[in-house]
Amino acid sequence: MRGKRVTFPGMAVPAILLAPQLAVTFVFFVWPAIQSLRSALFRQDAFGMSEEFVFLDNFIKLFAEPDYGQALGLTLFFALATTVLSMGLALLFAVLADGVVKGAAIYKSLLTWPYAVAPAIAGVLWWFLFNPTIGIFSRALAAIGIDWNHHLNSGQALALVIIASAWKQLSYNFLFFLAGLQTIPKSLLEAAALDGADGFVRFRKIVLPLLMPTTFFLIVTNLVYAFCDTFAVIHATTGGGPGTATTTLIFKIYRDGFESLDLGGSAAQSVILMLLVGTLTIIQFRYIERNIHY
Repeated sequence: MRGKRVTFPGMAVPAILLAPQLAVTFVFFVWPAIQSLRSALFRQDAFGMSEEFVFLDNFIKLFAEPDYGQALGLTLFFALATTVLSMGLALLFAVLADGVVKGAAIYKSLLTWPYAVAPAIAGVLWWFLFNPTIGIFSRALAAIGIDWNHHLNSGQALALVIIASAWKQLSYNFLFFLAGLQTIPKSLLEAAALDGADGFVRFRKIVLPLLMPTTFFLIVTNLVYAFCDTFAVIHATTGGGPGTATTTLIFKIYRDGFESLDLGGSAAQSVILMLLVGTLTIIQFRYIERNIHY
């Protein structure tokens, strides 16, 4: 029996149903983006009481700063490392959890808990774990001859924010990978096993290709997360230091806008970050998605 198709006479009811979401999108996304673009074309005083139209001077000044180029390169490395670490571990845990028979619900529930933790709390948690004085992990590293102090060592500080950021996104990736694994027909794996394919071959030839749509989606979302949603983790763990060792683009926007009170410059940085993330997303859809079969 075919289900009845619901139709609405006119556009009044659909418009009413869409209005709340459109209003939220406009107020919290479209309007701030417009304001950032406008502010990037002006030079404002520290209190925002007066402004002067300077057109592209904020962008020209920004690219003349060596610190901005350093922050850009750091952000690209940070985003790539965070994405690879988080997705790699999530896929491993999803494969292991998918094969568990007894206690599967417990394992899956425990692996989803980090997603409920706020980014700032996640940063504080890992700050304590790697604290040079009282941290469990720092003491374990000291026992094998590694002197850990992310307050002084820039490489260790960067490693800390990558680990904390990847851990925060781990559960999100795990849920999608697990859902993708559970949609793969078991008959395909059983047929491959009967043909003599071992576990690694079955994963490489069957599981991984069928997971590519999920993997592509997670690559896009993880890169956006690493570029735009890791401020709280960095602020809670290293505060962008030591020096500028962990000052990514999103943290530099905060530092220049709220600490140095360069409102026009920080607005220009936010516009560039928005364009960078949008460009990377378009490139992924243009050159990567074409090789993915749904």
